[in-house]
Amino acid sequence: MSDLILGLETSCDETAAALVTSEGEIRSSVVSSQADLHARYGGVVPEVASRRHLELVSPVIEEALNQAGATLDDVGRVAVTQGPGLVGALLVGISTAKAIAWARGLPLVPVDHLRGHVASLWLRPVAIEPPFTCLLASGGHTMLLAVRGHDEHELLGSTLDDAAGEAFDKGARLLGLGYPGGREIDLLARSGDPEAFRFPVARVPGLDFSFSGLKTALLYAVRDLSPAELDSRRADLAASYQRAIVRALVGRLEQAAEETGFESCAVVGGVAANSELRAGLARAAFAPLSLCTDNAAMIASAARFTPPAPPEAARTLDAYASVA
Repeated sequence: MSDLILGLETSCDETAAALVTSEGEIRSSVVSSQADLHARYGGVVPEVASRRHLELVSPVIEEALNQAGATLDDVGRVAVTQGPGLVGALLVGISTAKAIAWARGLPLVPVDHLRGHVASLWLRPVAIEPPFTCLLASGGHTMLLAVRGHDEHELLGSTLDDAAGEAFDKGARLLGLGYPGGREIDLLARSGDPEAFRFPVARVPGLDFSFSGLKTALLYAVRDLSPAELDSRRADLAASYQRAIVRALVGRLEQAAEETGFESCAVVGGVAANSELRAGLARAAFAPLSLCTDNAAMIASAARFTPPAPPEAARTLDAYASVA
């Protein structure tokens, strides 16, 4: 059997396909983002995303095969994101993966999207090995994990309300910026003073996070400024708001690392692309920028350590929207 894994990812607004070897070498990784399509709405519209995935999934797979110089005859396994995510979007990827696996007689490997993000660290040339303490921060999830092995992840803490990426997106809307919000705030913050406004960092028990109070504080700060003042202080607001989010993430990761006793820390997920977060955790391992946002290479990577679904389960494989 070939060692090539075809990975598919359609959990939100990226249609992605990749070919990865069983040793973790990325042969190809193609991501078609819908960010521009959803920008007019200020966020992802599930029905629009699902329809766009239907249009893109076959061309994206074909492009991934072309870039790898391969055909479906060279594929030994098919991996696909099963959840969490938007159910309609997930079902496009799952239906496509099931069809390919059934038609070619290939094993089908369902992958948890969050485990996929962690598995992005096991692709060459990063390839850090467990155990390590991991911060996973994205648009839909923010959590701390004790990664004890390739298939052993212990949840240490998670957000009680908004995810960090969601806080960035909502903050960007309050500031009148574009979508995706994390990128827009990161860019604007570089010309602002992060000490201009003192936004709160929530202190909740244990290793959990909370960002709803921070979002409310930004709302009040924006309301207190006249339109002219808001225009002149928008960069300061962005920098101060970003600083508060980063302080919360860095502080909790450092606390979690002390509790696990692991020497290594890592950061994955879309928020891992944030420049201030990377600067604040200089000793941590970060997923490469190309693997921070949703992609199929990370799904194929996770499939290296995930057993395929039994034949009957593969035929009836369904999506799940949220973490159990």
